[in-house]
Amino acid sequence: MDVQLVWLRSDLRIHDNTALAAAAAKGPVIAVFLRSIAQWQSHGHGATKIDFWARGVAALKGALSGLNIPLLHRDIDRFDAAPQALLDIAREHHVTRLHFNHEYPLDERRRDQAVLDAFKREGIAAHGYHDAVAFAPGTLLTGKGGYYGVFTPFSKAWHRQISAEQLELRDPPEVQKRLPVESDPLPELPPLDDNPAGRREWPAGEETAADHLARFLRFRGRHYSVQRDFPGVRGTSELSPYLALGMISHRQCLQAVMSENGGHLADGDAGLTTWVNELIWREFYQHVAVGFPEVCRHQPFQEHTKQLAWREDDEGFKAWCEGRTGYPLVDAAMRQMLTTGWMHNRLRMVTAMFLSKHLLIDWRRGEAFFMRHLVDGEFCANNGGWQWAASTGTDSAPYFRIFNPTTQSKRFDPDGEFIARWVPALAELPAKARHAPPRDMLTQLDYPAPIVDHKAARARALDAFKALSK
Repeated sequence: MDVQLVWLRSDLRIHDNTALAAAAAKGPVIAVFLRSIAQWQSHGHGATKIDFWARGVAALKGALSGLNIPLLHRDIDRFDAAPQALLDIAREHHVTRLHFNHEYPLDERRRDQAVLDAFKREGIAAHGYHDAVAFAPGTLLTGKGGYYGVFTPFSKAWHRQISAEQLELRDPPEVQKRLPVESDPLPELPPLDDNPAGRREWPAGEETAADHLARFLRFRGRHYSVQRDFPGVRGTSELSPYLALGMISHRQCLQAVMSENGGHLADGDAGLTTWVNELIWREFYQHVAVGFPEVCRHQPFQEHTKQLAWREDDEGFKAWCEGRTGYPLVDAAMRQMLTTGWMHNRLRMVTAMFLSKHLLIDWRRGEAFFMRHLVDGEFCANNGGWQWAASTGTDSAPYFRIFNPTTQSKRFDPDGEFIARWVPALAELPAKARHAPPRDMLTQLDYPAPIVDHKAARARALDAFKALSK
């Protein structure tokens, strides 16, 4: 009997799962999940993400059970224990082949290569699949044969070369005959360093993800290009947590768009095509992690910015973390994340630029804070977004682009509704006053004065970047 072992990680679904479908085509399947809490924490994942991950595994276990596929569970502290843990399972159950879907940050790639090498030495076949991207990193290259470091040409090449085969959905496995293998009970999470704030906000599982997608396309997708920048409006897909852990695939999203958009991805409805672009951004950053591995080593993409003189300002950083900067939109955004485990995308740019430009604090501190608190914390997208805001990365904002938080607030939260929700001390103010509360009312409102002057901070940031030599 050709027993197949599927190693599941951030691909917690039975539908359109390349590794699972390939395994089921070869023979009866056993699935395994390796929980690596110590490694995840060293990578910056906090309790909100780890809790969501655990509940996603539980939902997947139920779906696999309906297919008679047992799910084994092993705890390993670090990635370097993965080869031995998987080999032990393979020997115990006389596994013929191992299947898994690739992950692209550097540590994950090293782990996966170590597993492939260990299975080769053991004489057991092992296969990795490029499931999370349409193009395997290294196959979509510039005319000079290198990885793209700029999004727009990457996106154009992606659209030009995408094929129906790359977008084809993989069928879920059929119900298999029961194996003499029982699923393992899933252990409780140990106490973690912070509370899983987003638990009620983010129910886990692929059924929930599919429902989110359907509702987004039905009610908000065609308005996405207009509404996506307004945090007080539910205008985004809110699918990022489910994409980050593979509770839904990019192919499922793109196929659903084509069904709504006359079979098109690059043209047609502006809202839908704008959202497709966001999915391509996710893929772009995964290619960047492979093609430019220095970004996985806490280094800036733009090498000359290594010289930048970041400020040591623990008090300023603490005020930013706690939503006490005196800039209402920044504070509202940070409090949204601390409460729900998620932050609106426009506000991720605003808050990241505030830390890296207004306070001139090293973007890596903010990147780590986001990763610790976001339910959708995923290295490639988080790193890419932070480096964009800090003007150190691919497609980085020009160093002289420094968002004025008050202007951003007036433009994208014109009535201050989002601010009023997350900074209730300002809710009683007239709408226009919420963007910059009168100084003489701050004590009465129990709200801090701005910790930095915008014009002075902007000038300081410009001077710091101008001092760099390319």
